[in-house]
Amino acid sequence: MQWAYDGQIRRYVTQVMRLLSNFPVKDSKGKLTTVPVMYGDMTRQVAGIIKQNSENKLPSAPRISVYITGLEPDRERTSDSSYTRAVNIRERAIDPNTGQYLNSQGSNYTVERLMPTPYILKINADIWTSNTDQKLQITEQLAIWFNPSLEIQTTDNFIDWTSLTVVNLESINWSNRSLPVGVDSEIDIGTFSFSIPIYISAPSKVKKMGIITNIITSIFNENTGTIETGVSTPEINAYDDFYKAGSINTEFGRIPATDSATQMANVNYNQFGLYIDGDIAKIVSRGKVGAKSWREILDAMPGNYVADYSKIYVTSLDNDSVFTGTIRLLTTNETELSISWDTDTFPQDSIISGPMGDRTTIDYIIDPSRFDPTTVKTPGLRFLILEDIGSDDNEQGPAAWVNGNGSNFVARSNDIIEWDGSVWTVVFDAANTSAVTYVTNLNTNVQYKFVNGSWLLSVDGDYPVGTWRIDLYG
Repeated sequence: MQWAYDGQIRRYVTQVMRLLSNFPVKDSKGKLTTVPVMYGDMTRQVAGIIKQNSENKLPSAPRISVYITGLEPDRERTSDSSYTRAVNIRERAIDPNTGQYLNSQGSNYTVERLMPTPYILKINADIWTSNTDQKLQITEQLAIWFNPSLEIQTTDNFIDWTSLTVVNLESINWSNRSLPVGVDSEIDIGTFSFSIPIYISAPSKVKKMGIITNIITSIFNENTGTIETGVSTPEINAYDDFYKAGSINTEFGRIPATDSATQMANVNYNQFGLYIDGDIAKIVSRGKVGAKSWREILDAMPGNYVADYSKIYVTSLDNDSVFTGTIRLLTTNETELSISWDTDTFPQDSIISGPMGDRTTIDYIIDPSRFDPTTVKTPGLRFLILEDIGSDDNEQGPAAWVNGNGSNFVARSNDIIEWDGSVWTVVFDAANTSAVTYVTNLNTNVQYKFVNGSWLLSVDGDYPVGTWRIDLYG
């Protein structure tokens, strides 16, 4: 058996000493003196030091001395020794930088406690006095508290089921001297005898908890109508770093899919989809966007929702990236969830080559019919244009967009164009590009993606079941 010591009996004795502390006596001059309390079971060496190694040195009085006289098993309170009781503990989160408590949940633990062993602890308190008046003062101040007992608490740990007990006053021995006293100069000692029902506990087992909020597992192939046992075994996914979430269209409608299997079952609250428009997220329920309240979703999830701390995790439908952000429920419209995106988790911008070199960003998004580029035109400047510039059928194009050599410049909406100091060049041809492309607008620091012939915010889209989750704990 491993060594274990928690000082349990010591704590009971300490609490009794505190119970007897701070009682004063008044002398003939009206001066109040606090009676000191000490543990009486001292060693011979300590006793010799106190008496200054002299038999002529008497201990001072008044004084209270506490010591243990017995420890007996309490058979009346004995219970099933194999009984174990578990309690789940949820800590409050602490900011690692400031050390301050947060308004959110921290770590979770399970504490398994074994049935403690009951005992009766017997303690004596000797009252040392130099005269009868001191004894009467101390006795009167102590005796009123035991009617019939006084409750003590050994720890402030709320999961310690043995922390509370009572101190019972069993008897009082008025004096250790016999009458007549005669010329005996020994200090008079009266004794208060106490009994305390206590428990001695074995060490508890503490386990850290984890909560599963989302499970994705391949179980069924609708094409053949059979369960694909090979797909659901650990070997098939043992070396996957992540799953690529997405969806496919079948004769039964759109369903979620992964790289590992075309069919998957997702354990997510009521199996809802997600629609994101900028920094607003809405629930997709039965094909309807915004028909479900976020309050109902958040209340059904484990933990407590904390505005601007709880997080949403969304897996891109175009690649394997997962972008995150903190969430806030809009009280004016609980079908909308406001998201503060962590831009560091966004997909990496695509490299677009041009006459002035390679870049992953643009400078402005403009409507060329309403914007005059001559005010900002510098070599290397890039625009994402929302409308066409010029036409192949026109001999004379817009004057603001004429090249330095006098030639017309033609570009289509959604193209990215660059000025090299003398002519304009289309560096991204939207009409002939099918690959998903990401760029960041330096003017607003917002990332966009090009997909299906249009530019959208990089997080915008319709996300099916299995591609998103919410963690209320951040």
